[in-house]
Order: sequence, then C-alpha cells, then structure tokens
Amino acid sequence: MTLIVQNRSIQTIATIIILLTCRLSDAQEKIIFESKHLKCNDTVLVFTPSGSNRANLSRYPALFLLHGWSGNYKDWSTKTKIQEVSDKWGFVIITPDGFYNSWYLNNVNNEKMQWRDFFNNELYPGIMSRFGLDSDKTFITGLSMGGHGAINIFIDDTTRFRAAGSMSGVLNLHDTRLKETQLPEVLGPYVPENTLYSKSSAIGRISSLKGMKKMLVISCGAQDLLVKSSRDFVEECEKYNIANTLIIRPGAHSWPYWIEELDLHLYLFTRILK
Repeated sequence: MTLIVQNRSIQTIATIIILLTCRLSDAQEKIIFESKHLKCNDTVLVFTPSGSNRANLSRYPALFLLHGWSGNYKDWSTKTKIQEVSDKWGFVIITPDGFYNSWYLNNVNNEKMQWRDFFNNELYPGIMSRFGLDSDKTFITGLSMGGHGAINIFIDDTTRFRAAGSMSGVLNLHDTRLKETQLPEVLGPYVPENTLYSKSSAIGRISSLKGMKKMLVISCGAQDLLVKSSRDFVEECEKYNIANTLIIRPGAHSWPYWIEELDLHLYLFTRILK
C-alpha cells in the first residue's frame, strides 16, 4: 500500500511517501517511509496507549525515541517492554530507524544518507500529520548516539518539541571512542582541520539556545565513560542560562540502565506537561 501525505505550508509543499503501513496490533503500527534523503527506506514503529484511537490521539503526549550506535528501529521494542511503557505513561512512542552508523546527521557526502533532512522534511511532518499529534505535547530523547541525535534535532527547531532529553548521550563527538573508526564514514577523516566534529556536536551548537526556558533532561550513569560528555554539556547550558536537569546516578552504558532511565525521562516529561 502506498500513501502520499502532503504537508503544506505557506512557503513549501512537501510530499511524504509512505510505502507500507501495517497494524501489528490495536496499539502498534509499522510504517515504512520511502525517503529521497536517505536513498533507502526507513522503518518506524509507533506504539499508542491501549484504549486510544486515531480520532483522539491529539489528546496524548508523544515521544520520538532514538536508538544507539549499531542499533535499529526494533531496539526499543525487543530490549524493553515498550508497549507497557506507552500504556503506563500514556505516551505515543515513535521509534524510527537511525541505522547502524548514521549519527542522525547529514553525511558529508551528499550522495549518501542525509538523515537529518529525512527527519526534518519527511519523518517528523509525516508522523505528526498521520497521527494528529500536538507539537506542544511532543518530546524527543534517545540513548548514546540517539542522545546526540535527540539534542541536535531539538536544537534545529525547538518549536517542534516541548522538551528534549539525552540518556548516556555523545553530546561531544570528540568524546566517543568511535571518532576515528566509525564517525569518519559520516563526517570525513578525524583530523584537526576537519571542523565538522565540533560544529556537529550538541555541545558546539547549544549557545544558539541562549536563555531558553524549555527543559533539557540530561542523564548518564556514573560508571559510564561518557559521563564527562553530559557534565560538560550541562556546564555549557549553565553558561548560556538554558533550562536543564542533570541526573548522574549509578549505572553503566547498558540496557538495564537505559530501561530505568526511560521511565525517569517520561516521569519528568509528564511533570513538564503539568
């Protein structure tokens, strides 16, 4: 089945092509986007609270939930009881495919994956339109590579979200052990003259939100090697008077930690709504 959704604004007309929609259950749906920006398809799982229906989804808050490096769109549903999480907190949860090594960035090579353009022009407007979601009740967070992606996407356009979060996020790309092995496939060689590593990092872009009152929820396990990235990022938030919550508690770079942390982020997002 092919569904074409047109999202019209005064200045632009964007066409989003959805190749397939499949109801996995009354509360779960699989959507496959055909993307000109990715040069391939992107599969998205959407979980809606049990008892909700398409006609009243605008009443519910929504969460774009991003996976980490080497993962895919199934990570949150196979490693957690994500439907139970949706039911517990009453959130529509959207889990797109960030692929193995996209870093939720536009590849330096225009002929390769432009993930951020896909999100901005196809995924976000397509999901918001299809499910009738309210941007004032929409949040974004993710783990590790996905934490980097969530904060960066939020910085791109804060009007699309109520708040954003990061769990064990690579908020400074210079901090990851993958900067010389995997990231060069996206940003080019990791050499001093390549400024993309700094310009693409959330910590390098946060000054553009100076004085922002929308909340950033930044959490990391105390035993995680990336804890420095979270601490340094929040220091920058403080410098520019940006609202933030920093949570450092026992935990490693692992699924047991992220499962608990997702609950904590949703608790805080719920409090923000109230």
